[in-house]
Amino acid sequence: MNNLRADPTDQALAALRYQTAARDLEHIVRNIAARYIVQQVPLTWRLLHAIEAEALADLGFASRHDALMLGLFQRPSDLPYPETDEAVDFGTSTALPAVFAFAVSAYEEAARHAARPASERSTLKRSRPWGG
Repeated sequence: MNNLRADPTDQALAALRYQTAARDLEHIVRNIAARYIVQQVPLTWRLLHAIEAEALADLGFASRHDALMLGLFQRPSDLPYPETDEAVDFGTSTALPAVFAFAVSAYEEAARHAARPASERSTLKRSRPWGG
């Protein structure tokens, strides 16, 4: 029988594992989206689905996290989204699957960056020895 009162240590560990997996997935999605952003490819529903498929199929992600954790990031099958070449528009909805939210965030951040005056964008950042 399942223990309905889980050990607080187990809950904390589960939360930490989830946060780690979410950060890992966000990094993967942002890297995938960056390839398209650099090429100035608009975010369409079809591209969003492609980003989702590539991110969730990432072998590194799958090897770093167990199947139960991976399942938490799968989009529920009863949450259909269009698969068209129309621009992505979620309106005011904030209930997005994780991969969709990370991709939309990357595109929005790139748009904000592009909207800044060139003088602000060209300021040099201090480089870090590890390339970050």
